[in-house]
Amino acid sequence: MTPRDLVLTPRGIRFLGRMFPCAIGRGSLSRTKREGDGATPVGAHHIVGMLYRADRMSRPASWARPIGPNDLWSDDVEDTAYNHLVHTPHGYSHEKLRRPDPLYDLILITDWNYPDSIPGQGSAIFLHQWRRPRYPTEGCIAFRRDHLRWIARQISPGNRLIIPQA
Repeated sequence: MTPRDLVLTPRGIRFLGRMFPCAIGRGSLSRTKREGDGATPVGAHHIVGMLYRADRMSRPASWARPIGPNDLWSDDVEDTAYNHLVHTPHGYSHEKLRRPDPLYDLILITDWNYPDSIPGQGSAIFLHQWRRPRYPTEGCIAFRRDHLRWIARQISPGNRLIIPQA
């Protein structure tokens, strides 16, 4: 492990010598992640993308891409674009990335089951804003808004998110 790794600990995520409280999936940690189980997958996952709401915040990093009004993320195992960014109209199950709430105002995308997705192994492990302190996610890692923005300004593509088995 290096200081540039984000490492899940019982107290939160450790990154660059700081500790950030976070929320994990309602299904806890899992070595056998499946679509819909609500679990956060154990392992070393790389940060491969950053999306943000340009209408709500300034660009957090030069490599961040704005979320457009038609941006979606496919979570349908029958979709050939499963676990990928897609756009409306889209005839399969998906998540809207441009939400009315602030959860996805800033998203760090991991390489969990991406880009070579295996249907059913779980989609989209993001780092995003939490609903409220430590409120469980559907498998993602969630942070306080200011902490997530600080992390986004420091992180680079390829940094690892390390989720050890509890």
